[in-house]
Amino acid sequence: MVNESTQMSQRFRGFLPVVVDVETGGFNENTDALLQIAAVLIDIDERGELYCSETVSCHVTPFEGANLEPRSMEVNGIDVDHPFRFAVEEKQALPKIFKPVREAIRNHACSKAILVGHNAHFDLKFINAAAARAGIKRNPFHPFSTFDTVTLAGLAYGQTVLARSIQSAGMEWDSSEAHSAVYDAEMTAMLFCKIVNESAFVQS
Repeated sequence: MVNESTQMSQRFRGFLPVVVDVETGGFNENTDALLQIAAVLIDIDERGELYCSETVSCHVTPFEGANLEPRSMEVNGIDVDHPFRFAVEEKQALPKIFKPVREAIRNHACSKAILVGHNAHFDLKFINAAAARAGIKRNPFHPFSTFDTVTLAGLAYGQTVLARSIQSAGMEWDSSEAHSAVYDAEMTAMLFCKIVNESAFVQS
């Protein structure tokens, strides 16, 4: 049986960390397209150490009138018209991500999810804007608080770029897989778990 002091609901003041990465058509959440979402659920073992659990992801159809900045599309390499992308509209994509997050919140007796990301505010603002466009009221994520691995990696390793942070943490980085929401989310999740597990934090 898991000791109460190691349960997730006790670890982050009732918040459940969920690692998210989005790929987009630019930097403006109100005008630029949300194209891909990936979320990695974080679990906790009997020793109180975090580990990566389930990954959920979805390709997203640009909302009507959405902008696709050429530079952003060059970086993410997404072909929005590819026949095997199987993208869905935001109102379908977000529930696919939100449902397992809500289930994990309940399973861990947490109050809300807190988004973990590398430059987390960027991911959160696109999630929040898409939820508003889709008319989704039950967004499981805290509306403004985040855990940012840029800050954590800067503190732990003196690095802020994701690839360099991963390498400084002793893990391998595959640059050919970078800028895929699933790959970036899973690597960010591994980084987050490693930093938290190796931190000097001791619960009272």
